[in-house]
Amino acid sequence: MKASAFLYPWDVDGDPEAPARIAGLGVRSVTLAAAYHSTRALTPRHPRHRVVTAEHAAVLYPPDGRWTGRALRPYPAGDWAPGDAYGRAAAALTGAGLEVHTWVVLAHNSRLGAEHPDTSVVNAYGDRYPWAPCIAQPATRAYLTDLAAEAAVRPGARGTELESLGWYGLAHPHAHDKTAGVGLGDAGQYLMSLCFCPACRAGYGGRGLDPDELAHAVRTALEPAWRRARPDGSARGWAEVEGLLGETMATVSRAWRDETARTLQERAVAAVRAAAPDGFQVLLHADPVSYHCGANAGVDPAHVLSVADGVVVPCTGDPGLLAPFAAQGRAGTVLAANLTVVSGMGGRPAELARDAARARDLGASELRLYHAGLASDGDLAAVRAALGPG
Repeated sequence: MKASAFLYPWDVDGDPEAPARIAGLGVRSVTLAAAYHSTRALTPRHPRHRVVTAEHAAVLYPPDGRWTGRALRPYPAGDWAPGDAYGRAAAALTGAGLEVHTWVVLAHNSRLGAEHPDTSVVNAYGDRYPWAPCIAQPATRAYLTDLAAEAAVRPGARGTELESLGWYGLAHPHAHDKTAGVGLGDAGQYLMSLCFCPACRAGYGGRGLDPDELAHAVRTALEPAWRRARPDGSARGWAEVEGLLGETMATVSRAWRDETARTLQERAVAAVRAAAPDGFQVLLHADPVSYHCGANAGVDPAHVLSVADGVVVPCTGDPGLLAPFAAQGRAGTVLAANLTVVSGMGGRPAELARDAARARDLGASELRLYHAGLASDGDLAAVRAALGPG
């Protein structure tokens, strides 16, 4: 299977040995960040630094004139990725014979939420999630659609992978996160991720659901969770949500969210295709359960594969999420299994060959390896051994 490694521009820019080292892993392509959220990352082999702190979500290239006069616009990077860091890294990787695809993070931006708080998801208690732009708001949708097109279609890129193209919610690997003290489970995460900003309140109302009654029902349903360490386990998945909210509220709230995410995905992919050359590949980082939130946006498998060229699916430890996508059986669809190869982050590089074979048996057509810039030398040696030359 074709394998691609994730990279940040700062893993390559300023390190003349990086392109050959990545090509030597046996990957054929690189998924290179063009727009990314705030992070703190190790760079274990870079000749000039060992830690990069990306202080806020940013584009890693100079944004163009489409943003002039707009309140919502992408932020340029600071000294962690100055100027066209993406372009310099992409050129170096292409020079080593690697195909480059862009990696674009969309609805995950804490600085946007801090500077424009009205854009954020608001939960049933009135708390804002500044890392999570509400994708129902028209201005936010326009911003995300234009950002997708600009960041995806960088010079020389052969395709893109769009991450966080959907709802973000409570779950967030935030710095010094302290939200794991109560076991909310799947249903609690859904309830805590329902948005009650004006756009979403109007959306519920347009479907015949009183938003105040919904918010009250959410708070009532969550109250027992605050008094016990774990859910009672009497139901799981969507059945638990229906049991907590009632079938009508659960169904209507989900329908609003599903439609909102689906139409945004359609618009964003269409904008990328309009800006891209023929043959440009568009993939989404996706979870096959549409009510799930996060970087791997919850989608309907049949719908998303009718819009995009394929999906990137989290498979570390369990490739089972591939099955709903594989069941669609569309010719030429890319089903990329995303496998973490950083042992310190829960990855299993020593078992890569076995995990890749298991993913292939479940329908994967390609591999994504997270993350060649963060992995130790030992982890990379295991990747080379699993993939072989070329």
